[in-house]
Amino acid sequence: MKAGNGDFDIQKEFTAEQLAKLDEIIKKSKDKPGALIPVLEEAQMVLEFLPMPILRVIAKGLNLPMSRVYGVVTFYSFFTMTPRGKHTLRVCLGTACYVRGGKSIMESIQKELGVKEKETTADRLFSLESVRCLGACGLAPVIIITEDVHGRMKTQKVRDILNQYREETVSA
Repeated sequence: MKAGNGDFDIQKEFTAEQLAKLDEIIKKSKDKPGALIPVLEEAQMVLEFLPMPILRVIAKGLNLPMSRVYGVVTFYSFFTMTPRGKHTLRVCLGTACYVRGGKSIMESIQKELGVKEKETTADRLFSLESVRCLGACGLAPVIIITEDVHGRMKTQKVRDILNQYREETVSA
């Protein structure tokens, strides 16, 4: 299974086991009508993300135009074409959080992690997103890391909180 995309190498990014599983997913569904979304869902569960070379493999395996596969992946927000971090960090920028310093929190996190919104750190530990409301306005400003809610955030607390997650990963 070779597919190139500039310097992206499927064999370096994914294990032989993951690629074999992808082949199985495609083979069991290739003649079924409406198989594209279920194949993409299963592929993302196995591979964690769906880069262009994988989309080409899926398009070829299902005998579909690449434009259709790409269109589905980019339309549905639950598909991702970029690697995701172990921890998804969501910063609330809804009204209550924003007026209580949400923007400064986001800037502090971006500086600490060295990424912009919708990016993942090079070590794939964190992916950074903003959300419009987390429904915790009384705790504003709020961030969520994976499923942990951190309320009444201050820019001074950002490094310490991120370090807790870094340490958990090292000790795991």
